Amino acid sequence: MSLLWQARFFTTVNHLRDLPDTQVPEIAFAGRSNAGKSSAINVLTNQKGLAFASKTPGRTQHINYFSIGGAHVAQHRKDPTIVEEIRALLVDLPGYGYAEVSGNAKLHWQRLLGDYVQRREQLAALVLIMDSRRPFTDLDIQMLEWFAPTGKPIHCILTKVDKLNRNEATNALRQAQQVLDSYVDEEGKGFPFTVQLFSSLKRIGLEEANDKILELLGLNEPQQPDTQEEPSE
Repeated sequence: MSLLWQARFFTTVNHLRDLPDTQVPEIAFAGRSNAGKSSAINVLTNQKGLAFASKTPGRTQHINYFSIGGAHVAQHRKDPTIVEEIRALLVDLPGYGYAEVSGNAKLHWQRLLGDYVQRREQLAALVLIMDSRRPFTDLDIQMLEWFAPTGKPIHCILTKVDKLNRNEATNALRQAQQVLDSYVDEEGKGFPFTVQLFSSLKRIGLEEANDKILELLGLNEPQQPDTQEEPSE
């Protein structure tokens, strides 16, 4: 069982001043409103409705926090989380990219997300969720460029790969890697950007994403030593 399966709702905030006063590492999930972000979070945490997908995409403008640790797996969701025992936080950022959202809401989103990803010291890494058929939209690039100057890792998850054939998937992964490789710092060194293919429906790339997220949070599960004796000849 993955540690991510322990995830449970912790808090929701709409202003930076309300961010939780915790010191554990956070990993944030960002992406367009129709990129499959909620589905990816739910399948990674093995829960059907942990991350909420609004019926009107783009309308949810809050930051939702899910805790890892601080609660028993079978604990009732209304029982309090023991904050001191939280080991990490998963952060579901508002989806972006829908024209129906008002100008004021868009401005609020830009300020909230821009300030959060650039200034939140506890933020260990960003998971950028993109539709494998339409990766790196202008807003995806904006999010990437907001976060890149921090020097922290970005892991890109290309979703809905089940809708591509093998050649299309291979090309999508290669082209995404080329985009990420084009980003270098002032010394010409590449940023810690990685990318993978993923499908919530077919559970493609699930183990890879799980392992990467735990690595970025510093929660790698130690390998059990092999205690089996060598067979005698």
